[in-house]
Amino acid sequence: MPQSSLHTLLDTVNRVIVGKDKQIRLLVTALLARGHVLLEDLPGMGKTVLAKTLAQSIGGTYNRVQFTADLLPSDIVGLHVFNQRSNDFELRKGPVFADILLADEINRATPRTQSGLLECMEERQVSIEGVTLPLSPAMLVIATQNPIESEGTYPLPEAQLDRFLFKISLGYGNREDSREILRRFRSQSPLEAIQPVISVDEIVALQQEVTKVHVSSTVEEYVIDLTEATRDNRSIEVGISPRAMLALVRCAQASAFLDGRSFVLPDDVKHVFPSLATHRIRLSMEAELHVTEEEVIAEILKTVPTPVEESV
Repeated sequence: MPQSSLHTLLDTVNRVIVGKDKQIRLLVTALLARGHVLLEDLPGMGKTVLAKTLAQSIGGTYNRVQFTADLLPSDIVGLHVFNQRSNDFELRKGPVFADILLADEINRATPRTQSGLLECMEERQVSIEGVTLPLSPAMLVIATQNPIESEGTYPLPEAQLDRFLFKISLGYGNREDSREILRRFRSQSPLEAIQPVISVDEIVALQQEVTKVHVSSTVEEYVIDLTEATRDNRSIEVGISPRAMLALVRCAQASAFLDGRSFVLPDDVKHVFPSLATHRIRLSMEAELHVTEEEVIAEILKTVPTPVEESV
């Protein structure tokens, strides 16, 4: 059963990251759905460790880019440099040529540099001076940003936010989580002992299997109902896009696949909808004074009737 290797992957990441089962499941769901993740959280919450752990667990290549105001698109994708020995130009690949790319503090880079990731994320290819090169089919971009620090930052525009499948926050753990962190990391990081439990090639094969998970007309109608609810809500100025609607189905398929089912249930849609929709909507100026995006999406889930779907 392919799910056994995925459950082993979840367990392996949980051996390093304490008390974040839901967030880790969403991260693996994004990997299966061929999406990317925006991690919005305070410094020191374990974002980098999470990205490294996932990369080691799948035996994938890992690169990290610290985004700054002077970073150029070529610093990410690469460029051709002149080699005096060969008297010719040669390609120097950028860090985007990896299975897991951590784009740290992405909102500190200029919009021009941020846009350098768009082709990579959407098409898994990169164009360097007229030459188009393929990227890893399993490539996952994990971008981070600090939610409370705005000085010297360039907020991601809606067009780029829409490229991220999920927005996830790790958040503080409870007292027991803190105690476990102290014990687990006391002598050395458990990350050092992590060995691959699944290969990148296996991940790519599972991504194809996810697309075969059955989506009934009932679930399709539910997805459309949720999508239209974000567009008709008085508190929302901009609802989710057709791209997001398609992504919602793909994420629900991945969630069902993780649970070992060959069909999607409405609960799969409900499980992934908040993390998929919150960063894609824009509240009206009046609504921003009274509610948050999370509260509006939670209200939509309550008011849109959940259909009863029978197993197939």
